[in-house]
Amino acid sequence: MKRHYLFLSLLFVLLLLAACSGNSTTTTEKDATKDNETTETGTDTGTENTNEVAEVDRDLVIAIGSDMLGFDIHNHNNTSTESIHQNMFDYLFKRDESNELQPWLAESYEIIDDTTIQVVLKQGVKFHNGDEFTAEDVKFTLERVATDSALKEHPNYKQIKEVQIIDPYTVQIITHAPEPSIIHRLARLGSGMLPKNYIEENGWDHFLTNPVGTGPYKFVKWDRDSQIVFEPFDDYFLGKIDEWDTVTFRIIPEDSTRVSELLTGGVDIATNIPPADWERVENNDKTSLKQEVSNRVLFLVLRTTDGYPTADVKVRQAIDYAIDDGVLTEFALQGAGIPTLTMVGPGNFGHEPSLYNTYNYDLEKAKQLLAEAGYPNGFDMTLHASKGRYLQDGEVAELIVGMLAQAGINVKLEFSEWSNFVQLRNANENKEAYLLGLGNSMYDGAYSLDRFHTERFVGHTDYSNPEVDAILNESRTNMDSASREVQLQEIQKIVAEDVPYVTLYLEKINTGVNNAIDYTPTSDEMLYVPTIKRK
Repeated sequence: MKRHYLFLSLLFVLLLLAACSGNSTTTTEKDATKDNETTETGTDTGTENTNEVAEVDRDLVIAIGSDMLGFDIHNHNNTSTESIHQNMFDYLFKRDESNELQPWLAESYEIIDDTTIQVVLKQGVKFHNGDEFTAEDVKFTLERVATDSALKEHPNYKQIKEVQIIDPYTVQIITHAPEPSIIHRLARLGSGMLPKNYIEENGWDHFLTNPVGTGPYKFVKWDRDSQIVFEPFDDYFLGKIDEWDTVTFRIIPEDSTRVSELLTGGVDIATNIPPADWERVENNDKTSLKQEVSNRVLFLVLRTTDGYPTADVKVRQAIDYAIDDGVLTEFALQGAGIPTLTMVGPGNFGHEPSLYNTYNYDLEKAKQLLAEAGYPNGFDMTLHASKGRYLQDGEVAELIVGMLAQAGINVKLEFSEWSNFVQLRNANENKEAYLLGLGNSMYDGAYSLDRFHTERFVGHTDYSNPEVDAILNESRTNMDSASREVQLQEIQKIVAEDVPYVTLYLEKINTGVNNAIDYTPTSDEMLYVPTIKRK
């Protein structure tokens, strides 16, 4: 049901983007550093000296589009923040290259019963301040997020009732009810281990500005909205990871600047390369484009609060039918997205295949639904969006505004930098809709679908469906994988009709990499530095 009447305007947008992505000859900080190293190493410009300079350059610089939100591992649910945290904080379990869960800080584990898992910890693990990692730290970390309802990650860990210490290196994690996803939860955002003694002795505020973890890299400094710097941890439990002397995450929201820095050698890796620059990155003899299907779905969050037009399911369905996901993915993203009607992508437990790689688009049906809802002439609404957080997010938002206008919906588009966007969302100040992306680091559909429970976003979206609540409640304690999978698939079918979110597409990762670097992006979007090597 694609209609490409927007083709000419889309072509204009793309040509404009290409024109804005001109070559830059700016000398970067990293270039200047390399020049200084060349001068100090020698004046010979032959091959031998070039190799020596390349060997000296052990400072990894990664350009990202938005700053992290802070060092409270429990008070964010942001993938870009976690991709930085993962280099500082270790989980009890971690996924290997085949995406299989393996013990990490855990030495082994045993399922005692449906509500109890016993974990034996590795011994000799140290925090960056020298403290030893023990069962006390596990109890402190997990019980904090499980009991404090003000924390953003609390909904994903409130299932934990308590952590019992058996001995200094053994704990039993006890849940309120059977918890089929407990191991998955202990290998994701929010479960990085915290240093109990360090925080209790120095205070939480001190920790947030001087964080320590057990991870392969330790904190050096954070210049907000500019850069985050790390260095290797000498006493890492797997041995010092000394591939790099320093690791710097540079915050560069502007796509064109991020690309120019990659092409001129200012950064080694750049995330979210826009389609207009793919050819430039590929044709440059020093860089390559790496593309990977991510675990992230982009969608519009709609308010269902009484008094908003979007409280009417017919209005929500009309918005869905008015948006041509095929145009968004084919033109705005140049193929770097796959249309979807579900929040649960392939590779996640409970994925519903019939809702993937498909979409609703029927402009006449959208108009009909609006008329049936009492809006034959459309209505006014506000759409909030970030710019630079996701691939082409600004362009996608603008195209959506144009598509909704065709159905008679007049949209006021409000852009915000990512940090301000998050504050607005957290304060429940969003209006009819906002554009958001959600990755699934748990690789379980329960994580993506739990947000449709009535209790999850009271005062935020106010979505409530008793049937969804009932199935979710049953699935949360269902230890039978086969029937739980069916339950998760049923929820996806219901919300696809109810449209609390207008799901748009599964995003592909587009990363620019210097050819001197060996790095392959992963579907979870983590920038885990130990996997980034010099060739």
